[in-house]
Amino acid sequence: MGAGDILNIIGIAGPIIAIVVAVGVGGWLLDTRMRIKNGYPLNGSWGQKLYPKTSSEEVERIKLLSQENAQLRAELGSLKDRLGNVERIVTDSGYRLTHEIEALRDQTKN
Repeated sequence: MGAGDILNIIGIAGPIIAIVVAVGVGGWLLDTRMRIKNGYPLNGSWGQKLYPKTSSEEVERIKLLSQENAQLRAELGSLKDRLGNVERIVTDSGYRLTHEIEALRDQTKN
């Protein structure tokens, strides 16, 4: 194996190694960007978790969204209760009987 053969191998393997390194660095950058965007902790040089700093505006927005979420959950719970009552009334046999009596009254009036 001569010097020409080694240069030939390096000439072929060089671009492949460059592509692999570029894809690895691009993937790392994308992973870091997604972690920051979604609030996941980053990894420090010694494996410790580093949380991105949040501004006071973001903290206030999170509080407002949490309050709104709690209000919506409470409203949803009351709507479920009301719907349960309506279902119970509609499926009640007395309710059907009342409607049948009213229908008979309407027929006799006509």
